[in-house]
Amino acid sequence: MPRVKRGNVLQKRHKKILKYAKGFRGSKSRLFIAANQALMQAWKNAYRDRRKRKRDFRSLWITRINAACRIHGLSYSRFMNGLSKAGINLNRKALAELAACDTEAFGKLISLAK
Repeated sequence: MPRVKRGNVLQKRHKKILKYAKGFRGSKSRLFIAANQALMQAWKNAYRDRRKRKRDFRSLWITRINAACRIHGLSYSRFMNGLSKAGINLNRKALAELAACDTEAFGKLISLAK
């Protein structure tokens, strides 16, 4: 089997990985093996957390809506049930924004939900 010299290919691959690892601390930005391992972990975390961010925001919106409902003497689940029975289709993001910024409009929604 003939000998394969792959200096050019290997060097390009290493440079590409080290370019992605810029900004990492210590040897993780300078040594290929350390940088490669750090990048694999970082990309794995980023992939997972892009999905987790959606869950986190939804739970934040629900918490904000619930807090605003409790001020008016209503629980979150009864509020959402009342809205659906009244035929009001607002998503949780919009409801949380109303609860935080426009309390008068949210109060009207509460009265409709009751």
